[in-house]
Amino acid sequence: MFEFIRSHQRLMQFLLLLLIIPSFALVGLQSYTSFGDSANTVAKVAGQSITQQELDAAQRQQMDRMRQMFGAQFDAKMFDTPAAKQGVLENLIAQRAQLAAVTREHLMVSDLTLQQTLLGIPELQGTDGKFDNEKYRGLLAAQGTVPKVYEAGLRQDLALQQLTGAIQATAFVPKSLALRFSNINDQERDIQELVFKTSAYASQVKVTDEMLKDYYTKNSQQFQIPEQVKAEYVVLDSAAVAAQIKVSDADVKSYYEQNLKRYSTPEQRRASHILITVNKDATAADKATAKAKAESLLVQVRKDPTEFAKLAKENSQDTASAEHGGDLGYFGEGMMVKPFSDAALKLKQGEISDVVESDFGYHIIQLTGIKPEEVKPLAQVKDDIAAEIQKQLAAKKFAEMAELFSDTVYEQANSLQPVADKLKLSIQTVANLGRHPNPGVAPTVAYNNEKFLTAIFADGAIKNKRNTAAIEVAPNILVAGHVISYKPVTTQAFEDVKEIVRAKVTQSAEAELAQKTGVSKLAELKAKDDTADFGAVKTVSRVNHQGIAPNVFEAVMKADTSKLPAYVGVALPEQGYAIYRIGKVAQPATVDQARRQSEQQQITSALAQQEMSAYVEVLKQKATVKILKPIVASAAPDDNSASK
Repeated sequence: MFEFIRSHQRLMQFLLLLLIIPSFALVGLQSYTSFGDSANTVAKVAGQSITQQELDAAQRQQMDRMRQMFGAQFDAKMFDTPAAKQGVLENLIAQRAQLAAVTREHLMVSDLTLQQTLLGIPELQGTDGKFDNEKYRGLLAAQGTVPKVYEAGLRQDLALQQLTGAIQATAFVPKSLALRFSNINDQERDIQELVFKTSAYASQVKVTDEMLKDYYTKNSQQFQIPEQVKAEYVVLDSAAVAAQIKVSDADVKSYYEQNLKRYSTPEQRRASHILITVNKDATAADKATAKAKAESLLVQVRKDPTEFAKLAKENSQDTASAEHGGDLGYFGEGMMVKPFSDAALKLKQGEISDVVESDFGYHIIQLTGIKPEEVKPLAQVKDDIAAEIQKQLAAKKFAEMAELFSDTVYEQANSLQPVADKLKLSIQTVANLGRHPNPGVAPTVAYNNEKFLTAIFADGAIKNKRNTAAIEVAPNILVAGHVISYKPVTTQAFEDVKEIVRAKVTQSAEAELAQKTGVSKLAELKAKDDTADFGAVKTVSRVNHQGIAPNVFEAVMKADTSKLPAYVGVALPEQGYAIYRIGKVAQPATVDQARRQSEQQQITSALAQQEMSAYVEVLKQKATVKILKPIVASAAPDDNSASK
């Protein structure tokens, strides 16, 4: 099972589309609010709309996650299909159905839980292991969001986790099932190999010219040179647009002054506290007892402030900060509950507050540090601002230039020179283009795109030598092409490939003889066991089969071993035929308990996912799902239709 996952990564990319992936990373949160009915609504769940923009954004995020997971093995074409888009929509629908259940069940997340979650995110911690507010704001700014929006989304995610956790935590795998699975995984088979190599039959093969010509005629497609195109192309992208935009110093200064807050770090304060907890619904007596204890501790710390850390460690019921003498690190506006924050803002460095009541109980606060607001000077951020202005202006100008680009390549279709001159673009040339993307060329290269290649091989482009339409090969990237020359499919002459044909015919004949001999020997061995000529014994299992070809391993592990010895024959491509004798089937003397525990956890996780999927289906029924715009396969485009 686990070897299958490792060796079928492309299939797993598609399967992962069907999973609901929690959004706890800093990836920019999608709004979960409804937008009302409109022509842009794709579906409605519990009366809430899912818009086309939300669907597109979810698909981009899904692709980004897969790209990060699979790196160079990521195949974007797998996601540009109706099935993939339908999977993304189903995920959004499932998410909305769960959110409706969260609302219906009145699931809430406290400020303390939210705060502790934020403090525990590794990406938000500084070198000292504590929460770094400046890094937090910087990461959010890079994602185009702000703390208030991110924290609202995180609070929602935590509420969803309460719902899903309650279901997934009930998954149970009987020990007998896990044991059986692990025993199958661990099962060892002792095998011996007898190989009938093709080379051993070379002397028995007689190849005639008639055989060669017959093979050539029947398999002429093997000797074809695919059609090829040499073409010119021009690319319009954000970089090409930005290169034509000049940003003045006055523009930079104006932007800096209007967005000064972006380049400012708000004041941060550092505090330690002693917390005596009490529930909001506690009795008056319990509250009075907790407050009295806090007031008693306040008297002690005021008598000797140097004892604050010691008293916090011994008495504070906020165990996380108590270990550090009550230290909470630096925090900014809105990071703490309001009563705590208000009290901390009134203190001077070194001062100790009165007893402060919040939803968590009673606090004694000591202010231990103040970082004043800092503003980065213009000189320090000048280049970044210029790049940002250029990017913004380019985004606006791109739409105008894209329309002009599309119109020009269509209206002046006999050459790309007019559009290159008009938009100051360079004409590039590429040879040996085939109908399909070249795996040896990066998929991000504009001409190595399925849409572009379809357009460049259309009749209008090849026969009439007209420009292709403007093809959108990626967001904000348009390319148009013009055929310079075309080579149709050609078949290599027999004489040119005769020796290649001879090698193929010879190898095929040798392989046929090897297999015929092997099959005959296999029948004899099944009738009467004989270990003569077999190789040394090798032990293989599902967790240990290094050096065994996949087809051999599959045949050996599938073989019926109810009666031993068992035999199985396997054709070895380009090598011959082999017989494998299975002489022993047993469990290993020692087992890897850690791996078995991991296997049980994986089975439990798979079962939990299955139960969660069933639960989500129930939630979707309760939420009343309406698909307003079903996802269907796109119609085949016209030869020179624009893709804008």
